[in-house]
Amino acid sequence: SISDAIFIDSSEGISLWCNKACFDLYEVIPEEILGKHVRELETEGIFTPSVASLVMEQKKEVTIVHENKSGKRLLSTGIPIFDHNNKFTRIITTSRDITELVNLKNQLESVKNTLDEFRSFEKFCSDGVIANSHAMFNVLQLTKRLSDVDSTVLITGESGVGKGVIASLLHKNGSRRDKPCVKINCGAIPENLIESELFGYERGAFTGSRADGKKGLFETAQNGTIFLDEISELPLNLQVKLLQVIQEREITRVGGIKSIPIDVRIISATNKDLMELVKEKRFREDLYYRLNVVPINIPPLKERYEDIIPLIQYNLKEHNKKLNTHKEIDSNTIAVLLKYDWPGNVRELQNIIERLVITTKGDVIMPENLPSFIFENTMKNDKRRQEKDTLKEVLEKKEKEVLLSAYHRRKSTRAVAKELGISQPSVVRKLNKYGIYSYDS
Repeated sequence: SISDAIFIDSSEGISLWCNKACFDLYEVIPEEILGKHVRELETEGIFTPSVASLVMEQKKEVTIVHENKSGKRLLSTGIPIFDHNNKFTRIITTSRDITELVNLKNQLESVKNTLDEFRSFEKFCSDGVIANSHAMFNVLQLTKRLSDVDSTVLITGESGVGKGVIASLLHKNGSRRDKPCVKINCGAIPENLIESELFGYERGAFTGSRADGKKGLFETAQNGTIFLDEISELPLNLQVKLLQVIQEREITRVGGIKSIPIDVRIISATNKDLMELVKEKRFREDLYYRLNVVPINIPPLKERYEDIIPLIQYNLKEHNKKLNTHKEIDSNTIAVLLKYDWPGNVRELQNIIERLVITTKGDVIMPENLPSFIFENTMKNDKRRQEKDTLKEVLEKKEKEVLLSAYHRRKSTRAVAKELGISQPSVVRKLNKYGIYSYDS
């Protein structure tokens, strides 16, 4: 009746007896084991390895973890038996299936590693990055790893997703954190001035220049980081010079002949498809590959559904503090905002929450306080969904919406379970299904 497999072998290693559990655990019939030597059974792959053979060699108790023919993990202990004359006479071996235990252990380690990652992730939250989605979590983890190296990084993503914030994190968490971090928007400076802004100029270089000349932004960023935002807007003639700076690590001021060594980390960003611009001959291919050593792509907010509520909460709190108000946001208002496309991404969300805090007369921000264009957008989205969504997709989206709203209000899976009339494990399972991370389960 014992579920553990039990073997009895002679001191020479011949199988003498085993119980029924042996045949089930090792997936064999009696004829395949009884009367055979343990080394023969090892050769046939029934035991890999045989604990009895180890007991024969060491004459002491031995415990190992090994596998049966189908790959199940087994814990086996072999015990040598000695008679009253201390003569080695038998080996008794017990085996049990620990596959499930090993899997649980691996899952536990995986959960622990995930929690460790979340703890490091929380550090980024204090630096102004608010996120709850797996996609953004991956961006932050990559940012953390790249902070420790000096590689050139290209940050891509739609306008307003937070490319500048990620660039700041790369600098703040890197070895150059105590040195300058200089930002330049390549699309905001007139084409006739951008070269002198980047590389500086010598005295008398052009009419209206300073008598003593001027350092450029690359020199200002010496030993630190230079962030070239909207790099796609850099004129082609300047792209050639930037490529030369990256390759030779030196610059020459406008009107100068002397080369100045430069030690800066270059981070660039764009909301355009640079490879498409390369095909259109509007961006140099060699510069593209020099800048795109390590890419970081930040997904748009509409693809980071789980980030919307934390961003709303954070910005509401910040604007309440800034404006000395105590506004709250109704759950129905949040439901509408969750359906909005957010074409301006995080920047748009920040502006809309500030606008709502300022313009809402009462203490609770209701759906009617939202701008009309949000309703127009959400109605179009609802219509598109109704036209293409299956019943299953509609139900899953509604379930996710209800879960997010309930979790936003209740803040714990147990409270959500009580409100929705389902078990707490069901809530945890559904939150995991939709990528909504809870910390109390």
